[in-house]
Amino acid sequence: MPRLLFHPSVFLAALLTLVPFFSAAFWPRSLQLAQQLPLSLRMLAPALLGFPYALVSVSNGLFRWTWLALYTLLPVLISLLLYRASLADPEQRGEWRDFLILGVLGLAVDLRWFEPAWGPGLAIFNKVLLLDAGIYGFLAIRQLRQVGFDLRLRLRDFRIGLLWLAAYAPIAAALGLFLGFLHFHPHMPSAWHVLLGWIFTFLFVAVPEELFFRGWMQNLLERRVGPVRALLITATLFGLSHFNKRALHFNWRYVLLALLAGIFYGRAWLQDRRVGASAITHASVDTIWSAWLR
Repeated sequence: MPRLLFHPSVFLAALLTLVPFFSAAFWPRSLQLAQQLPLSLRMLAPALLGFPYALVSVSNGLFRWTWLALYTLLPVLISLLLYRASLADPEQRGEWRDFLILGVLGLAVDLRWFEPAWGPGLAIFNKVLLLDAGIYGFLAIRQLRQVGFDLRLRLRDFRIGLLWLAAYAPIAAALGLFLGFLHFHPHMPSAWHVLLGWIFTFLFVAVPEELFFRGWMQNLLERRVGPVRALLITATLFGLSHFNKRALHFNWRYVLLALLAGIFYGRAWLQDRRVGASAITHASVDTIWSAWLR
């Protein structure tokens, strides 16, 4: 798998997959470029997300026309549905098409519907391509407000993120150890190893999940049911999304701890409505767990 990652076609596919993600995160104005296109081109532009699949699958000998159609047409369908949602719900109170798309994207990632399209170790392409489709649809087409997807981090983001980490960590550690879910490992990994692990977790685990659950889902739900109910509903769904992680059965311990974590992550996002702040809390929790408590 490592050698395959450095295949020129796969490397190019990785760059093309990351461009929409990073440009939206570090140059939010890039999302406005889509609004300057004619409507037909605006709707068809995300079909380009099928190209990374073609590059990777051909290099890996796994190319299938059905998967190419999926990665080409699904992003277009998402954009069309969210464009219709923007017309039907200009107040952005949350429309059935918003929640349909969130459901499809969430289940596709959580239940790994599309991962057979990729070779061993390359399923991260699926996650990031679906994230790209959501970013384009919700931010460029739907123009959803108050998402806070800006990874140009401020010191205040770190203060907020670490504050909610400090609030959650003692609760999680005590409960996790009591339930036998966490196991303390008294070893000291190198600072470099921890830092690299945190950065990878922040970019490819915490940010996608915080954008989905807080920036999109909690954001839309609170306009329907209010901030407290939206926080609790989103935290519950976040917890349930971990039911099949690290176990062959329903992992209720992981669900419970993730549900509690979702409350703290949601509060971190709510404080300034910044995905970066809640992602700092999220990535820090995951890094501590991976380094000392798994």
